[in-house]
Amino acid sequence: MSSADFEKLIRLIAPKVAKKDTKFRSAIPVAERLAITLRFLATGDSFSSLDYLTGVSKQSISSIVMDVCRTLIQVLKSCIKLPSTPQEWTAVAAYFERRWQFPHCIGAMDGKHVEIECPPNSVSDFINYKGFFSIVLLALVDANYNFLFVDIGCQGRISDGGVFKHTKLHTLLNSKQLGLPNIAPLQNSNLLAPYVIVADDAFALNENVMKPYSHQSSEVQKRIFNYRLSTARRVVENVFGICSSTFRILRKPMLLHPEKAAIVTMTVTLLHNFLRASELSNSSYCPPGTFDVDVNGEYVPGLWRKQGNGSLLSLQNVPRRAKDQAKAVRETFTEYFNGIGSVPWQHKHL
Repeated sequence: MSSADFEKLIRLIAPKVAKKDTKFRSAIPVAERLAITLRFLATGDSFSSLDYLTGVSKQSISSIVMDVCRTLIQVLKSCIKLPSTPQEWTAVAAYFERRWQFPHCIGAMDGKHVEIECPPNSVSDFINYKGFFSIVLLALVDANYNFLFVDIGCQGRISDGGVFKHTKLHTLLNSKQLGLPNIAPLQNSNLLAPYVIVADDAFALNENVMKPYSHQSSEVQKRIFNYRLSTARRVVENVFGICSSTFRILRKPMLLHPEKAAIVTMTVTLLHNFLRASELSNSSYCPPGTFDVDVNGEYVPGLWRKQGNGSLLSLQNVPRRAKDQAKAVRETFTEYFNGIGSVPWQHKHL
């Protein structure tokens, strides 16, 4: 983070987190409170370790971190904005098509289990399919590695299809209140298709959510669709990757109750978009080579993959029976990618 952006955050949070000196002790300055919080997010160090490093008691650090995180959520909430009009969604989709050659795509969606300590009085609610305690981070991202929507805090035990159904995004999408453009022809064709989200096997196929065909399929056309969808969906993998490699709090179990873990995770997503939007900070946050590169079919993994996602666990793949209308939409994209919408290098990856 650049010094200018650090100072900007100080100015934003100061009115809410600044404390007054007392007769017995001087208040910890806002800059130090912010620095302690950012160090906690960046290293994942325990409050006891930060006590040793900073000379501030772990009790005070616990209070400072949560106070600053709550305030950052308030002052940075506009950094994550879900489009709400056809014009805004069309702009998102146009950039997705230019960048990742997937038309009518309004975002890539994925979810991760964020590991937490065993919560009191509700042990079974947070045990996921791998047997550890977690909350779920579900996100929709645009083609430029920015969060468009996040939902954090769903209990780890909830089935992965249920995670999406519990979100505001699903409610708006299902009730046709997301403001999406009308069904329209795919570029240079007469094939009509709705605007869609790309996702993986953890999600149910529907008219506005595209997922791969079974990977056991030997049909060339279906494998080409899977390749094109995978290329577009990779952007959300990269966003989770850069977040967990920079904010290492995501790489180990959070020794926090679920509500506090959700606050910390939300802070990370907002800081990600804040840093991405800053010309000064983005060059150090995401230097060249950070993200995967796919130029004319040649795939080069991003630097973050050397570290992996840490303790972030993918959602469980669950087979589901899709409706005929949803299957028809996927078949339309399949026909397009195998016809007028093909790219020269797609057969390399079959």
